[in-house]
Amino acid sequence: MSNFMLVIRSAVIVALSLSMPSIAAEIGRIKVAKGTVTIERDGAVVPASVGARVQTSDRIRTAADSSVGITMDDDSLLSAGPNSVLSLDRYAFDPTTNQGRFDAALNKGTLSVISGRIAKQSPDAMTVRTPAIILGVRGTTFAVSADE
Repeated sequence: MSNFMLVIRSAVIVALSLSMPSIAAEIGRIKVAKGTVTIERDGAVVPASVGARVQTSDRIRTAADSSVGITMDDDSLLSAGPNSVLSLDRYAFDPTTNQGRFDAALNKGTLSVISGRIAKQSPDAMTVRTPAIILGVRGTTFAVSADE
């Protein structure tokens, strides 16, 4: 194949990949949902039913008298209480090496966390941000609350 044809072929592949919608990686699953729990994703709001997969950049909201339990792919357990807003800002996980990065933000409400394989492998690789503080997770269990 000539160099010209290789350039054309490469250009077509790049153009096609840029025109296709990106598919976000699924990073965890809703295990428990009580009351009204929603996932905000790409401008849409969908119910967070048990079994629903969560993705990077999702924002999970719970209403009054509602709660949600999420199991991440690295086995981190997140539990948000009533009137909570949890953003899953960044998540990368290699199940072979247990290496990765997990950054979340609790904008409002309460959150309990049992860290999974990412934080156990690399204690500085998980953070939870609130409006007031940034928590560095060191392979532990903790609870935090945030007011608006």
